[in-house]
Amino acid sequence: MNTASDTQFTPGACWEWPEHHWQQIVNQVRAGRSLRPKSWPENCSWAVAISFDSDHETNELRDGGQSIGRLAWGEFGARVGVPRLTALLNKHDVRASFYVPAVAAILHKDEQRRLIGEGHEIGLHGWIHELNSTLAYHDERELLMRSSDTIESITGVRPIGMRTPSWDFSSNTLRIAVEMELLYDSSLMADEECYELLLNGEPSGVIELPVEWIRDDAAYFLMHRSQSLRPYIGPNDVFDIFRREMEGARQAGSLFQLTLHPHIIAARSRIWILDELIRHAKAMGGAWFATHAEIAAHVKSWSATRT
Repeated sequence: MNTASDTQFTPGACWEWPEHHWQQIVNQVRAGRSLRPKSWPENCSWAVAISFDSDHETNELRDGGQSIGRLAWGEFGARVGVPRLTALLNKHDVRASFYVPAVAAILHKDEQRRLIGEGHEIGLHGWIHELNSTLAYHDERELLMRSSDTIESITGVRPIGMRTPSWDFSSNTLRIAVEMELLYDSSLMADEECYELLLNGEPSGVIELPVEWIRDDAAYFLMHRSQSLRPYIGPNDVFDIFRREMEGARQAGSLFQLTLHPHIIAARSRIWILDELIRHAKAMGGAWFATHAEIAAHVKSWSATRT
């Protein structure tokens, strides 16, 4: 399959591209029909989908890094973060989706088995948190297939959804998702509602559960010692942003989707944010707490009744 990258143009001279070239780039993957259901299961009026990217040590490994300090930071996500988060989720009787690089799953096999045993979902998140846009089609496909096989071998459950590492979606990613018959993706930002992804202008059958940096803890709390990156917004302000996003979703009868990271949000000074969000959602009433797979299955089933 030819992609827009097959034809080379002068770097930096995008204003000289012929129309068919930028049209091809734009139309590789687009948002198709909106899949906002008129109702949610269990007589609920809106939906809450909480997710965690369990990157663990792969944040350091993917770039060939060997920093013991950063590896330990990733280990905190598995050693402290996931147990603390699952205890909180279980206290509220809420199931969530965990996106796990296959290498992290291999390093922490018991963690993945516990998650599945407690009713949570595990989705694909690459092999070693690699950037898909740097890979050739056959390499990206092989890594995603190997990742799916690995997680299934560990948990006994084959993933039906994915989130690309760092939300890095290549021109081949959707094609591969279709070939693997995945139900959904959760890496793109074209809407606040679920939608069907178009592949080269044609419906792909893959549901998108859109993400947003506004609803991601890493955008506010991530730091890198050697790059002078420091958190600049306090936990109270982050909670206020998430809460307002949630209240807007409830008012619209829509979906509130949240992306968190065990090594970031599980700190003692931050985990209360998730606790209070869940309490707030329950206090407002009408919330259907579900995994991303359950959300995707519901909107796909609902959309089938419209055709």
